Amino acid sequence: MPSNEQGTVYGNLHAYKMFTRPTAQRLFGAYSFRKKSGTKHHENSQRLLEILALNGTLTTWGMAKTHINSSSAIRTKEKENRRLLVGRMARGKHTIGLLESGLVVKDGKSFAKAPADQYRLSLHGVLYCLDVLDLSDKQIDTMAEKYSSVLPMVFGKWDYLKSNVGNEVYKLKNLASGLFMDNVQISKISNFPVYELMTYLNVKYQQNFEQIEEEDLANQISIWFYTNLLVPTKFRTTGKHSSLEVKQWKKIIHGNDLIKTWYYDFVNEAIRFYNNRFTKLKKLEKK
Repeated sequence: MPSNEQGTVYGNLHAYKMFTRPTAQRLFGAYSFRKKSGTKHHENSQRLLEILALNGTLTTWGMAKTHINSSSAIRTKEKENRRLLVGRMARGKHTIGLLESGLVVKDGKSFAKAPADQYRLSLHGVLYCLDVLDLSDKQIDTMAEKYSSVLPMVFGKWDYLKSNVGNEVYKLKNLASGLFMDNVQISKISNFPVYELMTYLNVKYQQNFEQIEEEDLANQISIWFYTNLLVPTKFRTTGKHSSLEVKQWKKIIHGNDLIKTWYYDFVNEAIRFYNNRFTKLKKLEKK
């Protein structure tokens, strides 16, 4: 869904790291309310995000109904949810809501009764939940199921990935914590061109800092995920190695035709980019 139809605008992974993540942590908490006490606003915001993470697309009424049975209590909670989503004016000052922050987006309308907007997490919201809410692996699995169509190459392949790499799938939390893996130091811990691929991934979407379509952001996240599987989890004292043997990594990529075609399209793009840069570099050679 185009971002202008979602009720909010958000940028690429660099924007998440530099703007959305620190802003969201300031507004809604940098730690799970279950692990560290904070303001009531932080707790209420995180509880609402958790409801969306575990239930997928809902109206404000549907969000309220997840934990409340009384109609009057649901109406009260619905009003609170709406304020959390759109923000509020207090003492002449506007408080940013979950929509404006880029963590939640509109996702069509429900016509079950009167027409009502539906909401779900944005991809930035998914990352924030992975970073802050201290979700269990089982809860992350549930979120993957609910958001499989939003992040199809990762969440849509979740069972396939888990059957091949097990708990390595939860490395997505590294990205959520702001670890983009484009630091030159990564070249020292892997024999594979992880640094070069991550750098090109950054270049490919560099024009989308202020605004990016959801499909493009899903692609950027997914490329990061599959490339990051080549980054070591543990290091030996001698030699570089991957957390997954090359054979195992290739099994994941080649074991699914869609993943194989999609990922190597990106690799070929990167090859063309670096070949072009190398050609320009050669022109500087003294004659």
